[in-house]
Amino acid sequence: MSDQSTEKKQDTDKDKKRKKIIVITAAVIIIALLGVIIFLLTRKPEEEEKRNVVVTQDNVDEVLNDMENQEYVEPGYYSVSMSNEWHFLTGDAISEDAYVENVEENTNDIYFDVFLAGNEEEAILKSPVIPRGSEMNNIALDKPLSAGTYECVMVYHLVDEEQNTISILRVGFTIYVEA
Repeated sequence: MSDQSTEKKQDTDKDKKRKKIIVITAAVIIIALLGVIIFLLTRKPEEEEKRNVVVTQDNVDEVLNDMENQEYVEPGYYSVSMSNEWHFLTGDAISEDAYVENVEENTNDIYFDVFLAGNEEEAILKSPVIPRGSEMNNIALDKPLSAGTYECVMVYHLVDEEQNTISILRVGFTIYVEA
């Protein structure tokens, strides 16, 4: 009988050690997660490059006035208005049917970058800032493409008056280069 009580005591001691190990492990994991959360909340955003603004004869006074007096408006929504197929006669030509519009009802100015699908490291087009109510057309690519069909991703950046990105929107579309 004494062997049985010794075995029970050893089993109880082992259970206590396992429980301590589990509690200590859980505490370490919780502390690590808290550290990661604090790090993510306190890090500073990366500095973003500033873009030129598309200014037309129709909007020059309005753009200047907006730039001087515009109050920050929290973005509520964004409506995409663009052609979803862009055709180019050659890879370095201007497209007659490509356009991107920032409709007046949107809450912020935008700029966008175009990438080949699956490669968001190297932009084939970087737009200037497009104010609300303006559009960009007669578009040429920054990096010419050879003949073919390309699935692409347009990454919209909604920006504040200092051109800091507030939010990002990705839209897929197709580019066709004929020759």
